[in-house]
Amino acid sequence: GNAVVIKPSEVTPRWVDPIRAIIKDVPVLDGVLALVRGPGETGAALIDRVDLITFTGSVRTGRKVAEAAARRFIPAYLELGGKDPAVVLASANLDAATSGILRASVAASGQACQSLERVYVARPVYDKFVDMIVAKAKAVALDADDPDNGFVGPFIFDRQADIAADQIKDALAKGAKVLSGGEIVHKGGKWLAPTVLVDVNHKMKVMTEETFGPVIPIMPFETVDDAVALANDTTYGLSASVYAGSAEEAIPVAKRLNGGAVSINDGSLTSMIQDVAHESFGYSGMGPTRFGAEGVLRYVRRKALLTNTQGPMGIDGKTVPLK
Repeated sequence: GNAVVIKPSEVTPRWVDPIRAIIKDVPVLDGVLALVRGPGETGAALIDRVDLITFTGSVRTGRKVAEAAARRFIPAYLELGGKDPAVVLASANLDAATSGILRASVAASGQACQSLERVYVARPVYDKFVDMIVAKAKAVALDADDPDNGFVGPFIFDRQADIAADQIKDALAKGAKVLSGGEIVHKGGKWLAPTVLVDVNHKMKVMTEETFGPVIPIMPFETVDDAVALANDTTYGLSASVYAGSAEEAIPVAKRLNGGAVSINDGSLTSMIQDVAHESFGYSGMGPTRFGAEGVLRYVRRKALLTNTQGPMGIDGKTVPLK
């Protein structure tokens, strides 16, 4: 089979240690699976020595990876950023919608590419939706305060906390309001409680740029066409969610959203369902699906051996029998 080299991000290097220990106990894997750590320069050096690259990370770095791979004419499969929207129709079960959207927005402290980062709610149920999600957001504990039961962990590094803080500051300066959270907390690391923003619009960074933090900006819409236009107003196209009173009502909306996978009546199902093939659109990625059987086959070079058992065709169109 194919030999594999795995290089983790330089800001999360230690997760490979238990995997390395397991691999060493399996000789057949130890010979074909290597784990290396290092800064970005290490990854750049790897590109010059392999036949295929799979990269998960930022759009900026993904572009560099794609350019380096193109110079060598090797495939580059990119899993990049997202600005995933949720659309909540007036018929939606608001208790279920607020619970699902809260989880999909703040799980892993919002530091997952498929996190929900924008919420569009039908005007008739907007106020009730906001009240419900704010109450639930305020009940979520930080694991810095409650290690056994806390749900929200710290930012992975200072730079990510700074991005979230800058987006919140920008939104407030342009008229948004914070209804929960909103302040970076220093407790041996940097935490941010689930932050609900209202009175937001697409002139704010928090509605157009990837946040990668537990921030939930909520905007009302008047018509489904408006909701679709707002949801698709992005350079990304990773995934999305639609909440409605029935799947039959949600599916036509889901088909119009520019995302490789759309969850219906739940959020970020892409992190739970691994066997359905789908792709990333726009700046969210490049290359074939990483899910399902096709996700394995993309690492296989396909070759055909073509045998004629009857005899070749001559220039006159007649078959020349094999002797």
